[in-house]
Amino acid sequence: MNRKELQILASLRLAEAKSLLNANLPDGAYYLAGYSVECGLKACIAKRTRLHDSPDKKIVEASHTHNLKDLVRVANLELTRLEQATKDSVFRDYWDLVQQWSEQSRYRRHNNTDAKYLVEAVGSTRHGVLRWIKQHW
Repeated sequence: MNRKELQILASLRLAEAKSLLNANLPDGAYYLAGYSVECGLKACIAKRTRLHDSPDKKIVEASHTHNLKDLVRVANLELTRLEQATKDSVFRDYWDLVQQWSEQSRYRRHNNTDAKYLVEAVGSTRHGVLRWIKQHW
């Protein structure tokens, strides 16, 4: 999967999450909102790979995770994330919520309130985590 495809998937998964939330289907909305962040961070990692270069094996292996905190680190965005969190307290709160997501959420039930908060944390046009990721992909 290439960077462009991951960017498209990140936006598509957020749109799907919003649709599911509007249809009162919070379980899928919650899962897909977090998955959009995962795809976005993987697009940031893909950006670090230069055309025709063999990617660093350690980076490739480390990027095969669903852990959002680890993906931020592999994307080399941890310092940038901390700077953003320092100057934008809403973003900081949103990131704190988003980083609790895991791929295991697909096996759990989520209420409308939790799904709504996660979708907002990911998709906010002013402070959202995906908006921040898009600045780096």
